[in-house]
This record gives sequence, structure tokens and C-alpha cells, in this order.
Amino acid sequence: MTETAKKKIKLLVIGGPTGSGKSDLALRLAEEIGAEIVNADSMQVYRGMDIGTAKPSPEELARVPHHLIDIVSPNQDFTASEFRCAATAAIEDIDRRGKKAIVVGGTGLYLRALLEGLLDSPTGDPELRRQFDDVPGEELHRRLLLADPETAARLHPNDRVRLIRALEVYLQTGRPISAFRAEHGFSGAYFDAFKAAISVERQELYRRLELRVERMIAAGLVDEVKGLLASGYRRDMKAMRSIGYKEISAHLDGKITLDEAVTLIKRDTRRYAKRQMTWFARENEIYWLEYPTGFASILGHVIEFFG
Repeated sequence: MTETAKKKIKLLVIGGPTGSGKSDLALRLAEEIGAEIVNADSMQVYRGMDIGTAKPSPEELARVPHHLIDIVSPNQDFTASEFRCAATAAIEDIDRRGKKAIVVGGTGLYLRALLEGLLDSPTGDPELRRQFDDVPGEELHRRLLLADPETAARLHPNDRVRLIRALEVYLQTGRPISAFRAEHGFSGAYFDAFKAAISVERQELYRRLELRVERMIAAGLVDEVKGLLASGYRRDMKAMRSIGYKEISAHLDGKITLDEAVTLIKRDTRRYAKRQMTWFARENEIYWLEYPTGFASILGHVIEFFG
């Protein structure tokens, strides 16, 4: 099916912050309606990074077919554009086989790319981007405010990735990224999607996340990182700089103690969850739900949606 075809595949999309229960909800719904799951977590695509990414267990993977898990090595970048192509192919295959698709993950950009398309702006320039490596976030934000006040107004000084991307586009083209958004941005829906997210009180979510970090350590996260480093995956690779892996790498280098690493992982995970909550709160047409208490109601809505 092409993007311009009249028929739009129906799919359930479950987003929201890490630790909110998305994966468990998706599994239960998939079993109830005979669906398959498409991963939309930017870290679960990497092979060998299982514990620190909270990947579904072998038992969970056996319960329901999963797609886009363990598809690239940690030394490879996997962009939103690549995700969109791979996820679209998986969803179309699921549809051809008469199954339903549930897309689940907390990477908001992946979900937006899949559902609404990608910004038609210049590709990244690693050499150009390096000039910002040592520039503080406040200074990046100040520079962007001069070049593209519209984009700067919606970005926090701590959002280095998007600040640098916006500055990169401006330096490459002389035009603000907001202009590209206005012309080409996230417009048009390629799927008929029912978007849902789990609502969790913030302190309860943080409590769950801290417990999850402790379980990751107990499950062998330190050994997982040791194994990745021993396999030749460098600490400066994008995947290895993700939460959990960078802190344990610093511990293995003798820079911090394990207790300090755990404290940092908990802090950074809380911050990441907060950013995710902000992202999804701004998204349109999301059905916010209570889980697990509201499962019966959720299931009813999903069955009604798929018809």
C-alpha cells in the first residue's frame, strides 16, 4: 500500500513515558485481539542491549510476534527516517496477513515520523555539528533565539539535540528550521491510528523507575555493558551514550562508584520520563487511560476501533 492510496491501515499506537506500563498493556491487548507488536523504542532496536533498554523478555516475545527489536548493531545509527521505513513495511506485512498492528514505544519522534511524516530539511552534517560539542545549552539556546526565535521559544536549553539540529539547519541553508516545518512539516496522516497513552501520577512513575533501575543492576547490567565494550563497541558511540550504558561505562572506567552510577541512572531516567510526559502532553488526539485498573474499558475501545 502506498502512502497516497485511499485505504488507510488501522493501527493502535501506545505511547507515553518509560516505565508507565506500555509494553505490558500492548501484550495483553495483542493477545486479546490477535495483534502483532511493532516496537517504537529507539534503544530496543539495538542487538545486545537488553537489560538497560528494558526489552521484552524471551517469554514475552514468545507470547506475541514482535517487530523492530534487535535489528541493528550498537555501532550503527538508526534514524527516525529509517524507523519510519522499517515500521511501515512491518505494518503493511502484518495487514496483508490479516492481523492487527499495535505500535508501542516512548520515542515520540519515531511515532510522529510514522504517523505524520518527516521534516523535509537538510541531512545532518557531523563536521558542522562538532563545533557545538563544548557549547553550553544556554549559549546554544541564545544563538538559536537570534537565528530562529520561533523554534527557540519551544525548546529548553537542556534539549541539546534539537537545539543543535536547528542551528545546523540554519547554518547549512540560511533558513530557520521553523520555515521548513511551515512548508513541509508534519502534515497528513498515513495511517488510521488510535493513539493512546498511560496516565501515571509523577511520583508513582518515579518510584517505579527507581525500582526498575535497581532490578536492571540485579539482572546484570554491569556485565552487559562489560560485554558490549569487550566486543569493541566504543563508549562514544551513540547507543553507548544512552542512559544506563554511559553511567556504567564511567563506573567501569573507575571514574565513579557503582552507587554513584546507579544514582545518576535514576536521575537521568526521571529526567527522560519528564521530557516524554511533556512531549506526549502536547500531542493531539491522544486517549489518556488508566492502567491496569481500566483495562476492560481500554479493550472495549480498541475492539470498537478495529471494528
